[in-house]
Amino acid sequence: MSNFETFHQQTQPLLLANVWDAESAKLAKLAGYQAIGTSSAAIASVLGYEDGEKMPFEELLFMVKRIVESCPLPLSVDIESGYSNDSKKIVRHIQQLAELGVVGVNIEDSKVEKTRRLADKCAFSEVLKEITDELKRRSTSVFINVRCDAFLLNLTNAREEAVERAKLYEKAGAGGLFFPCVTAKADIAELVKSTTLPINVMAMPDLPDTNSLSLLGVKRISMGNFAHILVNQQLESTLKEIREQGSCDSLFA
Repeated sequence: MSNFETFHQQTQPLLLANVWDAESAKLAKLAGYQAIGTSSAAIASVLGYEDGEKMPFEELLFMVKRIVESCPLPLSVDIESGYSNDSKKIVRHIQQLAELGVVGVNIEDSKVEKTRRLADKCAFSEVLKEITDELKRRSTSVFINVRCDAFLLNLTNAREEAVERAKLYEKAGAGGLFFPCVTAKADIAELVKSTTLPINVMAMPDLPDTNSLSLLGVKRISMGNFAHILVNQQLESTLKEIREQGSCDSLFA
C-alpha cells in the first residue's frame, strides 16, 4: 500500500492542499501538508481557460510536470472527466501522469458541454471498470478518487443518487469517493455508511469542522479552487488600492 493510500486510513482526515502551480505546491510543503492535489479550475484559470476540459491535456501535463519537479509531496491530479469519452485514451492520460510521479487522480461523473450534467451512472461505471482493470493489467498504481457531482448539481434527490453511485463505483474499482458540496451531517453519515471506501468532502462555508468530520468517518478534505480564488481576490484588492491611492505602499504593508 502506498503512503498516499495509507493517508486515507488515518484517524484524522487527510487535509489536501489544492494547488495550481509550482509555487503554491512549495508553499503547501512549507505549511506542513502531507499531500497536495491540483485544482483543474485553478490551473485552467492560470492559463486563461474556462473550467470544463477547455484546457488541452498537454498543457495540464506541463503544469503537473513543473509541480512534481518542484515539490516532493505526493500529488493527486484532477483530470475532470478524463479528457476523453474513450476509456483507453483516459488510461493513456493516467499512465502519462503516473510516469511523471503522480500518485492519484480525481475523475468526475459529470461533464461540461453547454451546462454540467451527470453521466449515466451505469455507463460511467462501465467506463470506470475498464479504466481500473486496464491500470491493474499494466501494474500502474494510482489512487482513483471518483468524484460524484450529485450534491454539486444540487439534485433534489442528491443523497439517494449519491448512495447508488457510491455502490456502483466501489464495484467498478474506485479507490475513494469524492462528494463536493455535501455539507449536512446526515448526508455525510449516510454516504460513509454506504461504502467501505474512504470518503472525500470539499471545503464549503457551512462544512462541519475537521473533528466533526472525523467523527462522521470522513477520510479526506479538499479545498477545491477556493485558495486560488482567495489569492486572486487579495491581488485584485491590492492592485485597486495602488491605482486609487497613487502609491505602491500597499505592496509593502
